[in-house]
Parts: sequence; structure tokens; C-alpha cells
Amino acid sequence: MQRILWVDDEIEMLEAHIIFLKEKGYQVDTVTNGNDAVYQVGNNEYDIVLLDETMPGKDGLTTLNEIKDLKPQLPVIMITKNEEESLMEEAIGKRIDDYLTKPVNPSQILMACKKLLDRKEIITEKRSEQYARELAQLSLSLSDNLDRDEWIHLALKMARMDMDLDNTHEQDYRQILYDQRREINVEFGKYIERNYPHWVKEPNPQNRPTLSVDIVSKYIVPKLKQKEKVVFIVIDCLRMDQWFTLEPFFYDWFRVDKEYYYSILPTATPFSRNALFSGLYPVEIEKMYPDLWTMEEDGEGLNRYEKELLDLQLRRSSLDLGNDLKYVKIMNRNDMRNLEKNMNNYLDGQMLAIVINFVDILAHSRSDLPILKEIVPDEAAFRSLTRSWFAHSPITEVLRQIAKSGASTFITSDHGSVRGLRGTKVIGDRETSTNLRYKYGRSLKADAKNAIFIKNPGEWNLPMRGINTTYLIAKEDYYFVYPTNYNKYLNYYRDSFQHGGVSLEEMILPIVKLESKIG
Repeated sequence: MQRILWVDDEIEMLEAHIIFLKEKGYQVDTVTNGNDAVYQVGNNEYDIVLLDETMPGKDGLTTLNEIKDLKPQLPVIMITKNEEESLMEEAIGKRIDDYLTKPVNPSQILMACKKLLDRKEIITEKRSEQYARELAQLSLSLSDNLDRDEWIHLALKMARMDMDLDNTHEQDYRQILYDQRREINVEFGKYIERNYPHWVKEPNPQNRPTLSVDIVSKYIVPKLKQKEKVVFIVIDCLRMDQWFTLEPFFYDWFRVDKEYYYSILPTATPFSRNALFSGLYPVEIEKMYPDLWTMEEDGEGLNRYEKELLDLQLRRSSLDLGNDLKYVKIMNRNDMRNLEKNMNNYLDGQMLAIVINFVDILAHSRSDLPILKEIVPDEAAFRSLTRSWFAHSPITEVLRQIAKSGASTFITSDHGSVRGLRGTKVIGDRETSTNLRYKYGRSLKADAKNAIFIKNPGEWNLPMRGINTTYLIAKEDYYFVYPTNYNKYLNYYRDSFQHGGVSLEEMILPIVKLESKIG
């Protein structure tokens, strides 16, 4: 039985209302003044307080303050004769949960109480009905021959449904959703395997999805040719759902417009981010600019020439910015502080490119630090930590300064990440690459159900790296493990965030245009 405390100096006039609430299954206690109300709240457990605003002695607003000091989460409905807007604004500012204007009838009181007391149950019930319908629709959609835009819509739907569960305890639905996502990624892998080789050979971007190689030419170059100042921000390894958690931070300063695109394969920094900055597929970079291309796994060497590749892409579009092209890579908080301090200098040029590596570092560090895996056990926690980092990072001040500059601003990522939950054996020689979600080398062998096997890299616009080079790209949530010490590494990397393979989470990414609201 839910318990109500009704505070009113004319409580005897409300006997009919109290009887009505009792008949509806509520226990109702009554007091006639603020002091007694505070005492009762301090010594009893109530589910809601009905509080008269005008009482002799301690008035309703003062009583409200003292009740909230004792029990901040206890819902309070203010009942008042005064309809002045200023009074209601003051009351709302003191965290009332609802208010009613006298005279009130019993049904009004009942509905106000149910709205607050039964809100969670009602939401849970409605959400359960909604999720049942949406999950059924997701299953049905897989029977259709989805096109590139429908796959993007499906990825958006999955991300939104996952995020909707963040503030609930409906973990059963989350597991159902994860199982559904796995089924969807099975079909997505087949779709990519059928279509991707045609996309990368299609010279007309209108006849294929927007890919990593198109972003600068499609979004950045037109603004530069109009002599606009442009800021291009790449947050490494940012999933679509993580962007959605960050988006509200931009609303104060920017109007936000989103589109979506497909990362090239492999969905890994040396391939997808170099393609982003160069406007070229990996095989083209290697051929045209061999001095700027490397696949050797030496950390930053993989992407040390991003500014040069961006400059060359702009030159191919007849844009020679020279010193007006600025570039900065953010690896830690000190780098971000230095960017914040020097924003005026960076914004002096016509274009500023910023690469932020925090999310990628976080994803990789989670495998090596057990405490981090405890803090970030799943996608929901990964979103939460990403949001916390952003909220407390100097990047918020950087964005404010960018908004003040009036620059056309674009934010994207080079690839997303997926939780690797299933290992699959791979066999290769000692020259084989070490990546978990993709491999290149000679004589590679793996289960064909779990990976895309690329015998002719040229058909996928990938570098050959020798006559017998082949590629393996993991599907769904698989990751590659060598037979040597198989169980050790299977367990070590299980449930880690990885990238390089084929999944909705890795391949479908936002490209966000920000238009300043600051005059």
C-alpha cells in the first residue's frame, strides 16, 4: 500500500478526497501545519507528499525546502490558491514535482499521484510493449533485401533501442537486443561481402554509399572553395551510439545536422583514417604516395602523415592552403589543454583539422587494465564513460571558441568498435599481422563462416604486400586467435572492444555538420 502525507491547515474540508484515495488503495496520513509535516517525513516513510502552499506559520515553500533537505527524492505536489506565474517558477525552482490549483477534485488528486507514483511501472509496461513490437519488426526486416540506406536506418534503430535501456533495469530486453544484433550482423556481413567490392570500384559516388574516401571532397572542399573557415574534427573509434550521448553538449552553441556513411575496410586506423584524410583507397595511397604509406605496426607511424595526405587531397581539388592548413593530434589531456590555449592561432588559418584519440585509447586500454573492464563492462558503460570524459574535458571550451569563430565545423569518426565475444582460430606465418579483427599475410586459414576471405586484395582496393598476400576480415563479433596458447588469448581478449572487421557498429558512422548559433 502506497503511503501519502497530506499537509493542509483546512484538512477537515478534504475528508471526501481522503476517503476517495483510501478507496483507491492508498494509505493517507494528515497534518495541519509545516512543522508537523517535517516531523512526519523525518520519522516515517512516505511515497508522496501533498502540500498546501498557504498555511499559517511555516508556509508551503519553507516546508518544501525542509522536506527536500531531509529526503530529496520524495515527490511533493504543491496545492495552491495562487496562480501567479512567479510563485510557480519559485516552487519549481525548489524542486516540486507537480502542482495543482485549488479547488481540486478527488480525480485530479488521484491522477497527479498516479502520474508520480506509478510512472516507472507505467513506463516499464509501455516500453515492454514497444520493445516487443520493435524486436518483431527487426526480425521481419531481415527477410527483406535491404539497401544501403535501410541498413543505416537499421543501425540507427539498434543504437537508439540500446540507449533507451540505459536508464532502466530491463536487462532481459538488453540481452534479447544483443542476440538480435548478432543475427542482424550475420546478414550485414553477407551484404557487405556481396556489395563492397563493387562499391570501391564504382567511380561515381552517386551509385554507391558515401565512403571514407568521399568525406573531405563531399563536405569540406565545397566550403573551402566558398572561402569559408572550416574545422574538421575526427574522434578516433567513436561509435554511433557514443556520438548520440555527446550530441547534447553541442546544442548550446551549434545547430546540429547529421548524415551517415560507411567506413572502408578494414575498419582500422591505418586504413580507414588514412582514407579519410587522403580521399584515396589504401592501394591508391601506396601507389601514388609510397613514401607516405606504411602498414608496419609501429604505433603512430601508421598515421604520421595525415596532414600531408590531407594537403595532397586538397591540392588535387585545386586548393593550395599552404600555412592556412592547420593540423593537431590530441593524445592526452595536456595536448587538449595546449589546443585550448592556442585556439586563436589554430583558427587563424582557413582550415583546422583535429584528431582526438581518447576513445580509441580507452577501447584498447580496457583489455590491459582489469579495473577498466570492471568500470566499463558493456556498451552502456562505454557510452557513459565517453560522456563523462567529454563533459570534463577542455574540449568543451575548444568547441565554444570554434562556435565563436563562426567556422563551418564537421565532426566524424574513422571507424567504430564492436565487443569481441567469440574467438575463432586463424593460422598464418610469422609475417602475418597481429590485429584481432583483420589479418593480412600469406597462407592464412580460418573458418569461412566467421570471416571474409580476400584472395585478391586488388578487388577490394587493398595493397598486395607481396604476391601471395591475402586478407581475412572478421564478421559479427568474432576475433582471431592463433592455435598457440589458444585458450589463454581466447580468454584474454574475450569481451574487449575491437575494430577492423565487418559489423554495423564498426562500419556505419555519423558525419555531423555544426552551424554556430553565436552571432
